[in-house]
Amino acid sequence: MEKKMNKFGLRKLLAVWVVAFACVCMWGCSDTEFRWNDVRSGAKVVGFVNDSLVMVGDYRCWTEITDGVGANYKDIDGCGQERLCVYNYRVQEDGPRWCDSISNRNSTGIFGMEVHSSRPSGQMTDSIIWGGYVNKSIRLWKIGELPHEISLNKKMDGCSVEFTVQSVKQWFDGTFIAKSDRSLSAGDDNCQYAVLDTTAKIITYKRLEKDLVWIKQCNDVRMWGKDVYCVILDAENANSVVLKNERDTIPMPRIFAIGGFWGDMLKLSGQLCSFKNDMAECADVIWYGNELKFYRNDGTVVEY
Repeated sequence: MEKKMNKFGLRKLLAVWVVAFACVCMWGCSDTEFRWNDVRSGAKVVGFVNDSLVMVGDYRCWTEITDGVGANYKDIDGCGQERLCVYNYRVQEDGPRWCDSISNRNSTGIFGMEVHSSRPSGQMTDSIIWGGYVNKSIRLWKIGELPHEISLNKKMDGCSVEFTVQSVKQWFDGTFIAKSDRSLSAGDDNCQYAVLDTTAKIITYKRLEKDLVWIKQCNDVRMWGKDVYCVILDAENANSVVLKNERDTIPMPRIFAIGGFWGDMLKLSGQLCSFKNDMAECADVIWYGNELKFYRNDGTVVEY
């Protein structure tokens, strides 16, 4: 009886080996290697904290190679681990003052750090950047914290055609004004701006009320305290202006063709200025906006 059982067990084991061998012949064995690139990519300025600190976002790319027998070779790549760092832009230091990254393998692209990312994003306050399609939700990343997403309820107040939000700045009573590049001057039944209330988790699309019609001309707009500040750009003649509450023209230390609000900072062409008590004090550091280099007297003072 014992011998019969051994023969049966041996036959069963041989059958398993045959099936396993057949599978190997048909599909082949594979070995997968995953590795992150040593160097991070796509670094760009996403905001300014104050008159010496800048926020820089980047990401890390990866490669996955599956080397299989029988032409089962695969080579794929992607990017992830979006990171937010804070650097000094007045003095070259050894590295960032602070950094934190998302641990995900695939980049969300929400904060505009991904290759060819088309998702809207920008600076919201002095220490927060935003991203996403704000008609449904907004994702916020604050210095010292990890990103979080807020789902939003949408309301339409006096208009029916919404727009894609491309700018979110501080507004009345702790809310935020959301607009696109051209929405303020939109006509007919098109919404011109939106009020974002992150506490109530509501975004309300609106037409400009009578006392706000004047901001149609603004390229950038935000609140400071109880006052509305507006940047009107004249790129052709470099005769741009900053208005306070429609009628008060704020004196600027230099003429500028392009610019706008970056958190609590004001960018006048290539110059970075702190803006307090209706006075703009500009640093001797120049940033042209298309690279991670800051200049002083035609020489590079900081490079990332």
